[in-house]
Amino acid sequence: MIDLLQLHKYFILNHLKEGDVAVDFTMGNGHDTEFLSKTVGESGHVYAFDIQKDAVESTARNLAAAGCPQNYTLIHDSHHKVKDYVKTPFKAGMFNLGWLPGGDKSITTLRETTMPAIEAAIDLMDRDAVLNVAVYPGHEEGDAEGNMICEYLASVSKHKVCATKVKILNSPTSPYFIVIETKP
Repeated sequence: MIDLLQLHKYFILNHLKEGDVAVDFTMGNGHDTEFLSKTVGESGHVYAFDIQKDAVESTARNLAAAGCPQNYTLIHDSHHKVKDYVKTPFKAGMFNLGWLPGGDKSITTLRETTMPAIEAAIDLMDRDAVLNVAVYPGHEEGDAEGNMICEYLASVSKHKVCATKVKILNSPTSPYFIVIETKP
């Protein structure tokens, strides 16, 4: 069976190298931030966003415990404000939509901030860059977010980005992800 998390990382590692800039648009407990931090190394930088103070604190603890280099900026703000913080193009970005694992499930990512965040992220992507968006359609807002993102990406010129959806077809409520790549 396909391991979606490993496939997710495969796409990131085809673009992200030591010294690059990366963005974790939904830091959660920091697992993606840790992966990005270790991948870009001491000479790279990771920006990570979350609206929940608990997520920022949990991520800071987890990054320290994992021995990550001090190459990250944890931002307690919405991902749709990315351009207020990130001023250079990035090579890899990750969205893990939904709610904070182990947190309050009534607090989720929302279409009204996710869509502007994805549009801003696409604008900030470097050449030969990747943006992975994990979607969780098992709840109403997650399903609506996924549909909205797919509809938007279907309208973006293939000369600007290549957008691919990776989904398990015989499990309609299982998570899936979207890979958005720029040309080299």
